[in-house]
Amino acid sequence: METWQKNPVVYEINTWVWLWELTRQLGYPVTLGNVPGEKWDELARLNIEAIWLMGVWERSPMGIAISNHHAGNLSDFHNALPDFTFSDNVGSPYCVRGYNVDEQLGGNQGLAEARRQLARRGIRIILDFVPNHLAHDHPWVTESPDYFIHGKAEDFQKDPISFEQIGDAIFACGRDPYFPAWQDVLQLNAFHPGLRAAAIETVVRISNQCDGVRCDMAMLLINKVFERTWGTRAGSLPVNEYWEELIPAVKRNNHDFIFIAEAYWDLEWELQQQGFDYCYDKRLYDRLEHDTASGIRQHLMADSGYQSKMIRFIENHDEPRHVVAFQPGKNRAAVVVSSTLPGAKLYHEGQFEGRKIKLPVFLRRRPDEPADTDLFGFVEKLLRAIHHPVFKTGRWQLCDCTGWSNNVTFNHLLAWWWCNDDERYLVVVNYSAQPAQGHIHMPGNELCGSNWGLNDAITGVTFERNGDEMHDPGLYVDLGPWQNHFLRFYPF
Repeated sequence: METWQKNPVVYEINTWVWLWELTRQLGYPVTLGNVPGEKWDELARLNIEAIWLMGVWERSPMGIAISNHHAGNLSDFHNALPDFTFSDNVGSPYCVRGYNVDEQLGGNQGLAEARRQLARRGIRIILDFVPNHLAHDHPWVTESPDYFIHGKAEDFQKDPISFEQIGDAIFACGRDPYFPAWQDVLQLNAFHPGLRAAAIETVVRISNQCDGVRCDMAMLLINKVFERTWGTRAGSLPVNEYWEELIPAVKRNNHDFIFIAEAYWDLEWELQQQGFDYCYDKRLYDRLEHDTASGIRQHLMADSGYQSKMIRFIENHDEPRHVVAFQPGKNRAAVVVSSTLPGAKLYHEGQFEGRKIKLPVFLRRRPDEPADTDLFGFVEKLLRAIHHPVFKTGRWQLCDCTGWSNNVTFNHLLAWWWCNDDERYLVVVNYSAQPAQGHIHMPGNELCGSNWGLNDAITGVTFERNGDEMHDPGLYVDLGPWQNHFLRFYPF
């Protein structure tokens, strides 16, 4: 396949659930190795560049047992799946026992066949890498225990939630410093040189099976974060950053392999400098959910190089379903915003159909929900529109919005311009629950001296406008609550 395109569209699939549903639909066991071609074709018709097959690695029986005795987990399981039984818990995909594809999903050979099928359709595969922790029964626990953070007997006695005894050794459980420890996993020591070498070897092996990795909680491995979390238990502060050692080593083996960071705490820029191709834009997600157009606009004024290395989303397996998190109408406005910015785009299987139930990642199946065909049709048109070359190779620029006396509703408008030599698009979104009017100012004066047709890629409606008037006073727009224009410009 050719080199990764700019601004790729990534589609996350909960692999176990997706295959379980195909098995139920087709009446025979479906694995990654025997997915019918028409099912891959359905995904290809979404105009996506990559599929993130979330959760393919071998899961931990010990992790399953621990989670089946965790009251919080059990409550989540029953809330999402009222007829839950213990057989539905196949374990957390982030409690990795080994970096081989689970045999129940088709094993490594099944993944290889899925990769061949998707490559024929121009689609790449992204898999998970979990750098911070591993399952209690991962081979390194007994073969290389020095790769892990350790405690003392009194630590385990005082805090059995955060420490675990295995044999004669006390291991720290994996954690994010702002939350209780995850009892089903053990904490790796990111400062240990042997662990770093082993992690490089692991990801090099993964890179021969896919086209990129989504790195779970990537910011936890930054030296200053890890030192603040673990202190003297981690040993001496290394000279180099973890990711500055790992990413170049893997890319020497496969220069076109990409790294996506799950990132929080405004550490995205730092992770970009350490080698990541894309970082989660959680700040944009939070602004879309809770902020106004002004706050979103401020976020989008960041450096263009930074913007191009973000991955935008309004839903993934960690967040609530977008039709629950965002009120009706606002959810469509949010997906237009996140889909038409520079950088990668991430969508979550079930998002287009309007699924409402956030499924715990431990579960192999989910309840049936009615599909929202109107929403699916809307997003299908949106994905078709952003598949045009201008959204891959064109120039993106934020547009100014102005109003007039006694009307400040223009402050609710967001607008940006995409152009190359042959294509020009304007996206305008009223990000508010009230009508908004204003003038949009496209960059430069290339529209002057001609009349233009403006065709809306979503609604199909066409407008005729004069280029001089669009230059001054600007393109007049009048949008209802949460509405948008996705306009293609052509000489008229």
